[in-house]
Amino acid sequence: MRVATWNVNSIRTRYGRVVDWLVREDIDVLGMQEIKCKPEQFPLEAFEEAGYEVVAHGLNQWNGVAFASRLPLEDVETSFELQPGFLKGAEGPDQPLEARALGATVDGVRLWSLYVPNGRAIDDPHYVYKLDWLTRLRTASDNWMKENPGSPLALMGDFNVAPTDADMGDPSFVPGLSTHISQPERDAFAAFETIGMTDVVRPIVPEGFTFWDYKQLRFPRNEGMRIDFILGNPEFADLVTDASIHRNERKGDAPSDHVPVVVDLAIEGDDDDRPMIF
Repeated sequence: MRVATWNVNSIRTRYGRVVDWLVREDIDVLGMQEIKCKPEQFPLEAFEEAGYEVVAHGLNQWNGVAFASRLPLEDVETSFELQPGFLKGAEGPDQPLEARALGATVDGVRLWSLYVPNGRAIDDPHYVYKLDWLTRLRTASDNWMKENPGSPLALMGDFNVAPTDADMGDPSFVPGLSTHISQPERDAFAAFETIGMTDVVRPIVPEGFTFWDYKQLRFPRNEGMRIDFILGNPEFADLVTDASIHRNERKGDAPSDHVPVVVDLAIEGDDDDRPMIF
């Protein structure tokens, strides 16, 4: 089974190249982030014609997450346990949940498509929200694994954190002043290892960025960041046979500023149920 994650940065703008890539790369399941639309606005027809079922979670023109799968999507959830909400200028525990998390089980593998809050600035309330979001995601994942021992779990998506200096190549990010590279963010990312979640791509693809800003010729200069990850528990990691970062998807007409990250799992799908694509 081939599983991928991709921050598509508006699916209505880029559905053509996303579907083309899915078919060309023989992807079974894709977790998408920043779809920037409500479910009823999602361009379903193009995906369905290519043989993919879609579940989407979006509330407005911001954020939004989705799955496209050639295999059945089961046990769909639109938030994780105790997921925090956010509303600019509001305080208290009952703030509205944003469309940033979508869970589904595919062939016994629990997958989450996740769009971690950006943080905006170190002195912004959104930064506190980001750290809280990551902490609660870790707790929810730990609880799920305790309740489902032996089951594979993967957290996939745009984490908006560059965990090490090697993951940051954008000179506009300044240590001590910028988000994505602050120590509390890196600590929050590293803390997933304490519950057994590890980056399953890095051992196979030790170098390479997944995001390049549209401005200042960041992509031609390769001044990017690695902020898109697939974190797996030991049961998921044991299934991984290969991984890749598809840098070429940052090229061409109207690309997303992110590229897909892919892992191959030692799970054989039922090819007989897949429609023929001509």
